[in-house]
Amino acid sequence: MLYAAPGLRIERIVSTGQASPPGFYDDQPQAEWVAVLAGSAELRFADEPTGRLLTAGDTVLIEPHRRHRVERTDSPTIWLAIHVGPEVGTDETP
Repeated sequence: MLYAAPGLRIERIVSTGQASPPGFYDDQPQAEWVAVLAGSAELRFADEPTGRLLTAGDTVLIEPHRRHRVERTDSPTIWLAIHVGPEVGTDETP
């Protein structure tokens, strides 16, 4: 975690080939803005027919409760993630 305050958490995430478990979709109560700084990943939203390929420089805003999953990541993929909303606390672990 890079920074945390009530309603805000900023993280640097390094993925090394991870993906969401089969059939799992994350459904988080806060908004999350992500940027791919290096590498690439495929992000899939439950309400879209295909995944989105994200490469270095790409960003996406994940609205609260928009079900999504990570289909794949390169090794390494470096993300900047900013979580915003009243449910974001300072005691959460990344």
